[in-house]
Amino acid sequence: MFCYQCEQTAGGTGCTKVGVCGKNEDIQSLQDTLIFGLKGIAAYAYHARELGYKDEKVDSFMHEALFATLTNVDFDLNRYLELVLKAGEMNLRTMEMLNNAHTARFGKPTPAKVAGGTKAGPGIVVTGHDLLDLIEILKQTEGKGINIYTHGEMLPAHGYPELRKFKHLVGNYGTAWQNQRKEFDEFSGAILVTTNCVMIPKDTYKDKMFTCGIAGVAGVRHIKDRNFSEVIEKALSLPPLANNPKGTLNTGYNYTAVLGLADKIIDAVKKGKIRHFFFIGGCDGAKPGRNYYTEFAEKVPKDCVIITAACGKYRFNAIDFGDIDGIPRLIDAGQCNDCFSVIKIAQALAEAFNCSVNDLPLSLVVSWYEQKAAAILLTLLYLGIKNIRLGPSMPAFLSPNVLKLLAEEYNIKPVGNADADLAEMLK
Repeated sequence: MFCYQCEQTAGGTGCTKVGVCGKNEDIQSLQDTLIFGLKGIAAYAYHARELGYKDEKVDSFMHEALFATLTNVDFDLNRYLELVLKAGEMNLRTMEMLNNAHTARFGKPTPAKVAGGTKAGPGIVVTGHDLLDLIEILKQTEGKGINIYTHGEMLPAHGYPELRKFKHLVGNYGTAWQNQRKEFDEFSGAILVTTNCVMIPKDTYKDKMFTCGIAGVAGVRHIKDRNFSEVIEKALSLPPLANNPKGTLNTGYNYTAVLGLADKIIDAVKKGKIRHFFFIGGCDGAKPGRNYYTEFAEKVPKDCVIITAACGKYRFNAIDFGDIDGIPRLIDAGQCNDCFSVIKIAQALAEAFNCSVNDLPLSLVVSWYEQKAAAILLTLLYLGIKNIRLGPSMPAFLSPNVLKLLAEEYNIKPVGNADADLAEMLK
């Protein structure tokens, strides 16, 4: 453990074995887990609030949970477990709130085929998560001859009718956030960063990068009040992009779109045409071992369906998985917050087959990187979902005893060998 939140901390530098107050590493672990979950909730609540949505219960819990981590001598393990699971409940409410905010403002997503690569002419690539930033730059560039591209977690924007109606939203450039330094270095247009999923830029493109909203990078110009005139001016002054198409990607499978296929899906399961569902997704990153998710997806049998969300999809979403009687074998539900859609799909299937989610032919293979993924994991635990494979490494903020508890109560396991994991899930 490491704790230095009070004046009596050991040696004035930090308690590392047991707190001077008596706090142990398991309490420290649960407090850290709670705080990281709150950070994830805050990210989704921020986007919802920007669109005019808020939830008093979520706001109240944020105060309660933060207060509970202040210096005190309440070291009741069960109390902190309850708070951690309640954080999962509050994150579920927040994801639902953001889903409702997005669909109210931008329409209900429908499946979309998105062009990859670039088109000839000036361009701006928009990365991050904030759809309100995207629609504002689309409005401000309309009729100016500038092509707008999504990047990373912005890919699902193409599924929303109110965004798709802008004809100069021409496609998706690049892949996940950790590849920005290479991809943005090769992009001759302007770059707009809307959230915190950003790499420290190279000097070669720093002068054509801009941040806005919650995002900020030292030495990069920050746009206030969504006035993107500087970004537009920069894009028009830069060399035009070449025509360089790179296939297509599919997105837009919000739960409302998938439930429209519910009868076909249920019939295919009953007839044995769909044997199993896999959720493979989450936050991507650069750490070695993440090729596991590509390998796993490639080895999923052809009578199985893959559901995905968040930027982890870029490990395999360029692969043509085909379909099963018109049901796509790869269903991209959207951004990380759109794990709400994945939950709704799983719950609808469980209701249709009169069983629990844990009894469905469904396996979850989750990649995590930071606090939003931690909040989503807490939501899955709150819902009682078991048998999650998590990787590429286990969270460092979980103590050995907390990890043991998760293994015993929820059968959470680290990802291992793709072949062995797949065989066990298909038993």
